[in-house]
Amino acid sequence: MLFTSLLSWLSSEQGMMALLAQNWLLGTGLIAMIVFLETGVVVMPFLSGDSLLFAGGAFLGLAGISPVLPMVLIAGAAIAGDSANYAIGRSALGQQIVRRGWIKPAHLAKTKVYFDRFGGPTVSIGRFLPIVRTVSPFLAGLTGMCPRRFMLFNVLGGVVWCASLVLAGYWLGQISWVRDHLSSLTMGVVAVSLLPAGIHLLIRRFKTKEPEHAGIAGRR
Repeated sequence: MLFTSLLSWLSSEQGMMALLAQNWLLGTGLIAMIVFLETGVVVMPFLSGDSLLFAGGAFLGLAGISPVLPMVLIAGAAIAGDSANYAIGRSALGQQIVRRGWIKPAHLAKTKVYFDRFGGPTVSIGRFLPIVRTVSPFLAGLTGMCPRRFMLFNVLGGVVWCASLVLAGYWLGQISWVRDHLSSLTMGVVAVSLLPAGIHLLIRRFKTKEPEHAGIAGRR
C-alpha cells in the first residue's frame, strides 16, 4: 500500500511534478533523502530508488530544469548511503550479529570469499538491483572488504546509477507518449530492475528440484 501510494504520488501532477515546479531543490532533496535511506539503512530495501530517479528526471525535463545539480546531489546521497551501510557492517553492531549467530559462520566464510573476488563489481553493478544495492555494502563491511576498494566502486556505481536513470527520465519525459504513460513506465522500471533477481530465483528453484526428480527416477 505504501509503495503503491508513493508511485501514485510520483506520477501525479499534484505530487512530485508540482513540488519540483514550485521548489525543485526541495523535491531533489526529498529524492536524495529516500535514496540515502534505501542504500544506507539495511532494513529499508523496499524503497524503490530506480523509479524515483526515473520519475524525478522526467519531471525535471518537463519543468525545464537542468539535471546536473540534482544528479550531483542524488549521487552524493547514494554514495553516502552505501558508505554508512558499509560502516555499519564493519562496526561493533556488525560483529555483534556475527557473534550472536544470526549469520552462520559457514555462510559468512563463503560470503567473504565471494567479496574478496567479486566485491567491487557487486557493489557497483548491484546498484541497479533492488535489495542487492541495500545488502551488498553491509556485507562488504561485514566481511572486511578493503575500504579504499569499496569506496572506488561505491563512487563509480553511485554516479553511473544516478546519471543513467535521471538522464533517461529527463530525455524520455519530454516525449508526449512517455509523459502520458509515466505511471506505467515508472512501474515498468521497477519490474525490469527486479527481473534479474526473479530469474536467478527461478533457476535456483529449478536446480533444487532436479536432484529430487533424479532420485525418484533412480528408485524406479
